[in-house]
Amino acid sequence: MLSTRAAHLSSRVVRRALLPGHRQAALTAVRRRDNISVRSIQSVQTDRDTITRLLYSLGSKREVERHLRIFSSASNPTQPAKFAVIKVGGAVLDNIDDLAHSLSFLYRVGLYPVVLHGAGPQMNDILEAEGVEPDYIDGIRVTDSNTLQIARRVFLEENLKLVGALEKLGTRARPITSGVFTADYLDRPRYGLVGRITRVDKRPIEASIRAGALPILTSLAETPEGQILNVNADVAAGELSKELEPLKIVFLNEKGGLFHGVTGEKLDVINLDEEYDQLIKEPWVKFGTKLKLREFKELLEHLPRSSSVAVISAANLQRELFTDSGAGTLIRRGYRLTKYNTLTSIGPDRFRQVVHERDPDVSAGTASVAGILAELERTPFTIYADEPLDSVAVVSHPEGEIPVLTRLLPSRAGVLNGVLDNVWAAVRKDHRKLFWTAPVDDENRAWHFERADGSFTRGSRTLFWYGVTDTSELDHAVHSLEQNKRIPRAFLPVGPSRAANGLGGSRAYSTSASRTPTNTRGYATATAPAPPVQHTTEHKRLALVGARGYTGQALVTLLSSHPYLDLTHVSSRQLAGRALEGYTKGSVTYSNLGVNDVEEMEREGAVDAWVLALPNGAGAPFVAALNNGAKEKEQKGVKASAVVDLSADWRFDDGWTYGLPELYNRPAIRDSTRIANPGCYATTIQLLIAPLLPYLKHGCWPTVFGVSGYSGAGTVPSQTPDGQPASIPKIPPESLGGAIRPYSLTDHVHEREAGRHLSRLLHDPSGGCGKVSDAMQVAFVPVVAPWFSGIICTLSMPLASKATAADIRALYEEKYQNERLVRVQAAIPSLADIAGKHGAVIGGVQVHSGGERVVVVGGLDNLLKGAATQCLQNLNLALGYDEFEGIPGDR
Repeated sequence: MLSTRAAHLSSRVVRRALLPGHRQAALTAVRRRDNISVRSIQSVQTDRDTITRLLYSLGSKREVERHLRIFSSASNPTQPAKFAVIKVGGAVLDNIDDLAHSLSFLYRVGLYPVVLHGAGPQMNDILEAEGVEPDYIDGIRVTDSNTLQIARRVFLEENLKLVGALEKLGTRARPITSGVFTADYLDRPRYGLVGRITRVDKRPIEASIRAGALPILTSLAETPEGQILNVNADVAAGELSKELEPLKIVFLNEKGGLFHGVTGEKLDVINLDEEYDQLIKEPWVKFGTKLKLREFKELLEHLPRSSSVAVISAANLQRELFTDSGAGTLIRRGYRLTKYNTLTSIGPDRFRQVVHERDPDVSAGTASVAGILAELERTPFTIYADEPLDSVAVVSHPEGEIPVLTRLLPSRAGVLNGVLDNVWAAVRKDHRKLFWTAPVDDENRAWHFERADGSFTRGSRTLFWYGVTDTSELDHAVHSLEQNKRIPRAFLPVGPSRAANGLGGSRAYSTSASRTPTNTRGYATATAPAPPVQHTTEHKRLALVGARGYTGQALVTLLSSHPYLDLTHVSSRQLAGRALEGYTKGSVTYSNLGVNDVEEMEREGAVDAWVLALPNGAGAPFVAALNNGAKEKEQKGVKASAVVDLSADWRFDDGWTYGLPELYNRPAIRDSTRIANPGCYATTIQLLIAPLLPYLKHGCWPTVFGVSGYSGAGTVPSQTPDGQPASIPKIPPESLGGAIRPYSLTDHVHEREAGRHLSRLLHDPSGGCGKVSDAMQVAFVPVVAPWFSGIICTLSMPLASKATAADIRALYEEKYQNERLVRVQAAIPSLADIAGKHGAVIGGVQVHSGGERVVVVGGLDNLLKGAATQCLQNLNLALGYDEFEGIPGDR
């Protein structure tokens, strides 16, 4: 029972991919989530390719394609039913639309699961309506002739409902209500007309798949004499799996897994070899749960040890099938873990082979097997491993010192089957504190971040730790480890620097990370740097008002990956009452928050931060409400919640902090509770012009020609063909006729915004918070283009004195050398450098032959660094997190 294996993917995402009229919307959602380029999406022609791309929103492209390849190759004309057996609980049938869309999803990529369903809740409803109390013995329904008659009717009705729902989606399905299971009486005097399956005839199933239809089965069986018998659906699914030996066995229930009967927590993983005997004795394990566990154990004992059973919800079916992390509760036989304190006890030859095959330092040629074994013997150690050594961890633990995980060596099977998590749980149980390192290119890098309390990266490796939260203790621990040569000197000091042009670097999770220069190495022996900023890891709550548009959706996606900031409220008048799509950390429902609601929530401290993603001019009543609610909090000595506004309403207000961290005073943003998020064009313009201000020729103002994808114009409410609320582009790409369209040729709001704030840098190059004058002017011409997202701006600026292209590029490199989200390159930025990326790109510096005019090209994604990503930077700063928490690195 280990750490959470998966997050929720709403089945509504799947539904949007399958319903007519929603294909582009689904593709757009995927493109935002996983940075698929617009041109690649537009080239997709088939349903299979469309849904394959949608699967990339669940996990990495590599793991999705690997699972698809394995599943597709598993079945063949002679054995067409080898993909999966999916048992559907009766309660799941009450939400038949979600189930049908999940199954249709698989059908569209050419996969044919064998589906077997129960109907227990439906039977109980009918029995109770007729005054018959359902009777169970040991979790088995006692079945008399009247109950069996009802069972036959209910099974047929539910079977046809599911087949009909699938056919409605264009998915061929075949009802199979008899002819598959032959049975004898289980115990007629005790259970009545209940069967024990003696034979499974897979021919009707295979005939259905060969005909291109999903087989939909019930769990009714027949005796050789023709008597129909009721069989528990879980039991039937198990017998079916023994016969077919599919790659995947999935049990769908409405809860999404198995849950602890006392704590209510989901059981993420059950390893039967280690836990079954104790688990079955627990007082809360009874009736259906006990029967399920017994059946799972019996089933898995008849299948290869690598087999497992997943108990999940219908909405998580795709995540279970196509990602390594899976979903719900995973039940497997597993292996008992063993701890070894000597090489002799584990077997030196076995261990040597594992190190030789899996150790990344050995593979890279920077270490030898002999050297690693010799180093291991220097201090007391424990090796944690399963029987076949699919996952091996080595912990060095000299007495009185903090333990260090010196080697973590999982095989591919160890990761896929969760053995690595088992080993990790054993390590955590034995050690309250731990340090370890991993290469920055480790393919399981996310796994390390999820299990660490803090980290920082130096060069090619990242140092991780858990159990140490106090900065002074962390400082002492790292010194001690270095002095005893247990970690390399390269990891000092604890407060790490960031590599130049950090876009290519690694995500920094450090609880004590600082932005100190890269040449700061020591502590007392070096010039004292500025005190590092202490970053919190406290979980905080966020409300998003106005979540219907593209920016709101992009922010929701980012928040799904934030380890500490939880989205608890989303407000949209149009979508109120509907489930929020794209947020994977929990279930959130749209509400329609009014001004009074917002004031009350702020007064009561319901959330720690607000994001207002409303149209220009619409946010003022909400800000007034927040201010009113905050006054009562402040009278009690409680700080007001942070507010980040995405509109243009407050960008010209000196009472609000302008949130462009790369240019204007990060400490001011950290201390602020009212932050105006810059405009997308304005961000690009300022990043382009700021380094050139020393060369500004007064009276000859710079000109910027900007081209943006049509998402920059926003969305308007609409409806789907079936009357459901939806959003469509305000400027549909087809209306552009494949061309571009200039608009707002003078006095664009971003023109005034950029000039106003650049004036601050003219008078205070440090980006301080003094009052802004209006001395700076920018000439700006915007253009809308037929691609989805991405801004490309071309700056033409007269120079006060002659300069070379090398001089100008040096200004940009110096200005942005430590900025993770600004990259300077030699080439002219293209849309591929920008769309779907979280940072800005500047390049193509050229100087006119006269040396007195420079042209520079820059760009960013208007929905990300131009909106949602920048918003998250500001939230992180205001809430005390690392500025880049939850922001993926660009590739």
